[in-house]
Amino acid sequence: MSALMMRVYTAVVCRLGDARRGATAVEYGLILALVAAVCMAAFTLFGGANSSLYAKLSMIAGLLS
Repeated sequence: MSALMMRVYTAVVCRLGDARRGATAVEYGLILALVAAVCMAAFTLFGGANSSLYAKLSMIAGLLS
């Protein structure tokens, strides 16, 4: 999956470098899709660790209020 994302990223960067008129809406859409995919992967990988952190913070906030 990461090889595919790298190819898409490389294609977008190459196209942005060659375009004289600037980035188009399609290119912005590809960049947005890449950022969304990276965010979803990060949330999936680190979601369990963050869940316990948020639970602890919630408990502390409840004690302080």
